[in-house]
Amino acid sequence: MIILVNVFALASAALFFFKKVTVPAFLIGSFLWFGLMISVWFIMPGVVYRRAATFQDHFTMHFEDGQFTLGNERGSRSWPWNALSTFIESPNFFHLYFDSRSFFLVPKNGCKSDDEVFQLRQLLKEKVKRK
Repeated sequence: MIILVNVFALASAALFFFKKVTVPAFLIGSFLWFGLMISVWFIMPGVVYRRAATFQDHFTMHFEDGQFTLGNERGSRSWPWNALSTFIESPNFFHLYFDSRSFFLVPKNGCKSDDEVFQLRQLLKEKVKRK
């Protein structure tokens, strides 16, 4: 949907440039585009994250040779390394996949230093296949 909205915005700008649409029509389309983009990028995530209790918890993760553990103040859960099917590293996260629909995002800024990020990367390479 976002792609269609952006294509509409570009098409309306081109039509305005070639004087095929009037100024009020272009301005109304532009305000609708800005409103939609602001709601999708700022308002909706704020509403979802504010309401969901999951996003208000503080999580900890511990990575050991035989398993990794996710916990919060109410409890914890451990998984053996073979429960993960693969992992992917992006600039800010490690994506730990159980299967194609189930995964954890582990933020790199949760590590205290670049050395910890390096050690975690080496542990993941050793224990989990990489996509």
